[in-house]
Amino acid sequence: MAEARDELLEALRQHSLRTGEFTLASGRTSTWYLDARQVTFRGDCVEIVGRAVVEAVAGLQFDAVGGLTLGADPVALAVALVTGRRAFAVRKEAKGHGAGGRMAGAVRPGDRVLVVDDAVTTGGSTLAAVEAIRYYGAVVVGASCLLDRGGELGSALAKLDIPFFPVLGAPDLGFEFGS
Repeated sequence: MAEARDELLEALRQHSLRTGEFTLASGRTSTWYLDARQVTFRGDCVEIVGRAVVEAVAGLQFDAVGGLTLGADPVALAVALVTGRRAFAVRKEAKGHGAGGRMAGAVRPGDRVLVVDDAVTTGGSTLAAVEAIRYYGAVVVGASCLLDRGGELGSALAKLDIPFFPVLGAPDLGFEFGS
């Protein structure tokens, strides 16, 4: 059942995992970094990414999938590819021209939405996406990420009554949560 999860783990180890000194988006420092885009932007890994998320959220009913641009974009498209669902992106700031707003892509008010991201530490990007999606009028029915490195997002989402389905956690790569 977890075939895609195992394939994703191997792809991340091979193409994305780095060691050294890094400052994360959360502002924290770490001796390891996962540059998930080295996998999510590879044509030979797109289907693996999509299948791994679909395995993680098995049974969850959703109409559209998306998250905060840029990390979520290829993950959302990968899920859309393997499910046939619609994908969208949440802009960091509202667009000042055209139709405006923060939503880009095929999402509508009232849609049941799966929020995705690549790697999360505190989950700030995911939580920002949830806020924007709810403001837009869609219903967030779940959240997923390729790697939960911090182990904190699940409890933050639980306070919002949103189930969390990480594909992998830091321990799967041999590291402690939050390290």
